[in-house]
Amino acid sequence: MNQAWSDVYTKALALIAEVEPEVAAATRQELADQRESLKLIASENYASLPVLAAMGTWFSDKYAEGNPGHRFYAGCQNVDRVETLAAEHAKALFGADHAYVQPHSGIDANLVAYWSILSHRIESPTLERLQVKNVNELSEGDWEELRLTFAKQRVMGMSLDVGGHLTHGFRPNISGKMFHQRSYGTDPHTQLIDYGKLRADAKEFKPLIITAGYSAYPRRINFAAMREIADEVGATLFVDMAHFAGLVAGKVFTGDEDPVPFAHVVATTTHKSLRGPRGGMVLASGEYAAAVDRGCPLVLGGPLGHVIAAKAVALAEARQDSFRTYAQAIADNAKALAEGLLRRGVKLVTGGTDNHIVLLDVSSFSITGRQAESALLDSGIVTNRNSVPNDPNGAWYTSGVRIGTPALTTRGLGTAEFDQIAGLIADVLAGTTPVATANGASKAKYAIADGLADRTKAAAAELLNGFPLYPGLSL
Repeated sequence: MNQAWSDVYTKALALIAEVEPEVAAATRQELADQRESLKLIASENYASLPVLAAMGTWFSDKYAEGNPGHRFYAGCQNVDRVETLAAEHAKALFGADHAYVQPHSGIDANLVAYWSILSHRIESPTLERLQVKNVNELSEGDWEELRLTFAKQRVMGMSLDVGGHLTHGFRPNISGKMFHQRSYGTDPHTQLIDYGKLRADAKEFKPLIITAGYSAYPRRINFAAMREIADEVGATLFVDMAHFAGLVAGKVFTGDEDPVPFAHVVATTTHKSLRGPRGGMVLASGEYAAAVDRGCPLVLGGPLGHVIAAKAVALAEARQDSFRTYAQAIADNAKALAEGLLRRGVKLVTGGTDNHIVLLDVSSFSITGRQAESALLDSGIVTNRNSVPNDPNGAWYTSGVRIGTPALTTRGLGTAEFDQIAGLIADVLAGTTPVATANGASKAKYAIADGLADRTKAAAAELLNGFPLYPGLSL
């Protein structure tokens, strides 16, 4: 890193401190904390300094509802330029017919996807049948009938406890309130998706949408098989690739494992393994493009021009050959991490990984996921607790811990270092015990063997010394 970047961020924080020194102090501390810890949260990464810098501009000040060339505000020519650029990068990177880069987050992207499908499959045929141009021209009776038709639609998505996401039909989430939902699970023995049962359930349930993708499933998906099932039942195949978009972009997932050629609509975040700014994006086949482009005002507010600019930068980075090398390293490191944990007696859901996620079942250590997460954090290892299939501890305490390799791979750690990390994790888990309470063993309170947390922190710091985060950046 050249000195110019260090000067940019030093001066920026100095300006912030003049107005609110606590914000500047917290920002400096966040960098220090991230530099000193083993960040293994599968959904986190480190954006490049150019990506971060692109978010701190006067694009933040601009309203730009609508789409490039068709805005509801004047003076959007520069927003048009960066949004068009971001979409072109996305289409080229993923081989997509269409890209919509306005969603503010992954959940927003999924909502755009769901409602775009509803608009294309339900609203558009209704308007055509009634020979009106838009819903504002419907009579009250026709509008009420359309609303009731929306409310009757069905979706199938991966069950939360086997690795699905909240937005795949979980009832407390709006996706579970929008649709009649049925979850598909995994084989109880292999913990892998059972495509035969999924097909049978889809034929019986007849969903409008089949949602594929995951938040904590450590294996790849056969999207060709998913599309076959969707076609057999007349469903739209929607893929949420928020977690593994970087592996698709980096050509680690190809052929039947690449969702873009098979899905009608694909949604993703732009951070996680894609290593961009926090935000979302929707890719679509040509037939869904017009519906997707109505994301604002369908479910979105004004586009965040400064974040879209950062998306354009990140997508340009992902089109470089070096990103393919990075993506392959993510998968290689995850395999090394999984194998290292298995050798040390740690139980893994599905017995391993072939993506970027490793899901630990910590029940054999007689602790909960919450206790494991907390003990690891005390030891300088940042993870998140996660349910495992048929989890007896539920979604709050859990029996699992989810870890991933994108962030530390960005720092340059390789398979040898991830094997060392597996050893640190196994030692902490083995050295953590629940604290007894009047009602039995606590699900939250825990104790760590004397000195273990400090020793692990020291080992983590020594490991990270050779892989500095934003080297040369001094704040």
